[in-house]
Amino acid sequence: MEFAFYFASGVAVVSTLRVITNTNPVHALLYLIISLISVAMTFFSLGAPFAGVLEVIAYAGAIMVLFVFVVMMLNLGPASVAQERGWLKPGIWAGPVFLAALLLLELLYVLFAEPSAGGIGHTTVDAKAVGISLFGPYLLVVELASMLLLAAAVTAFHLGRAEAKE
Repeated sequence: MEFAFYFASGVAVVSTLRVITNTNPVHALLYLIISLISVAMTFFSLGAPFAGVLEVIAYAGAIMVLFVFVVMMLNLGPASVAQERGWLKPGIWAGPVFLAALLLLELLYVLFAEPSAGGIGHTTVDAKAVGISLFGPYLLVVELASMLLLAAAVTAFHLGRAEAKE
């Protein structure tokens, strides 16, 4: 399982880098789907199958399909590709590269430090506990997130309409 974890993590890092550096929005979304699936594989290799299934169903399934439809509705052309190439200048990368290096150092510290007694993987969270949490004390947050997704879908529809472009 350790090989599966490192392999899926490597695929996640490479595909996420392709998301950032790709100028074609549809290709970037496809790489993002690969990244989310590889994150789900890391959950599976850590012994958290429920989190992995939620990752695939919620993110790689539903939300990414919504993103693909939004990109197709917006009908981005060559002007947006040229704009994204302008955004990929080296000076713009300094902040994100610094933050990614900090995260990498933290990951290396967690991986190679002595394991503590309360580490990851010592408890199992089942579907019932997640459901009780989501529809118990966090019900308002879940409903607000659904309203935000609905507002984003309506906004994307209105931005992509043919009458709005004229």
